[in-house]
Amino acid sequence: MRMREPGKVCDGLWCLGRLESNVYYLDGGQEAMLISGGLTYLAPLLLEQMACFGLAEEKISKLLILHSHFDHVGVVPFFKRRLPGMQVFASPRAWQILAKPQAVATVNQFSRAAAQMYGPPDLYQRYDLDWPAELGGQAVSDGEVISVGPYQVQIIEVPGHSSCSIAAYVPALKALLPSDAGGIPHAETIVAAGNSNFTQYQQSLHKLKPLAVDYLCADHFGYVAGEEAGGYLERSIEAAAQERARLEVILREVGEPEDAARQMTEQFFAENPDYFLPRQIFEGVARQKMRHLASCLAQQD
Repeated sequence: MRMREPGKVCDGLWCLGRLESNVYYLDGGQEAMLISGGLTYLAPLLLEQMACFGLAEEKISKLLILHSHFDHVGVVPFFKRRLPGMQVFASPRAWQILAKPQAVATVNQFSRAAAQMYGPPDLYQRYDLDWPAELGGQAVSDGEVISVGPYQVQIIEVPGHSSCSIAAYVPALKALLPSDAGGIPHAETIVAAGNSNFTQYQQSLHKLKPLAVDYLCADHFGYVAGEEAGGYLERSIEAAAQERARLEVILREVGEPEDAARQMTEQFFAENPDYFLPRQIFEGVARQKMRHLASCLAQQD
């Protein structure tokens, strides 16, 4: 079952945010952790939702970034400024990326563009939301565990959507939080999100598949519960294989990755006119995908 509204996922875990961007609150009793950083314009809404659901902001001692894309780190600076003692975790590769001035500039540029589209008009006048150059944190790698009260949060490296992607798994809740590395549950489909390296993306899905999952908590379009959650990764593997085959057909027909990316973008938005990403950003992602697939096809020929 796909759950789109913010609220309680299960005992100890809450989904916050909006349809297009989600952040999760893991309540460990004396402390809590935010998992994923969403988009900047969620900041005031998250405070309202936490107050509404009885979730204490002051208990947040940790925040886990699942990858460094702008739509997944947006509220990190906001909460770090409000909670200076909060520990921020991300993969080593994510911290490498977020240490680069150009990457930070891109995060801030895209975050402001998204806020202009979806957020309140005075958002950046009311709140300090830009990612500061000095913001850093702790690196966590595959197999490491973060303790949040009684919960053990396992870290799983899942590159492919981005080079810095990690997933979080909470065995006690059978809750998997893979960010976009698990595929995006848009409408009744699963959008294959092998943005940086489609081959690694498919390998990462297979890596996640053996996990027992009762709750598949996505960063976009809510979470999946029950029987569908248990079979979600298998469906995502199938969706990725079908999407790769479709993109390879486009690439062979069109020839150039840039032209293929434009065609891919036109087809996608014709089928999904309400998708949350601006077309320009989506087409940039499509170029990444097509360039990787073109290199794979060249090796086969």
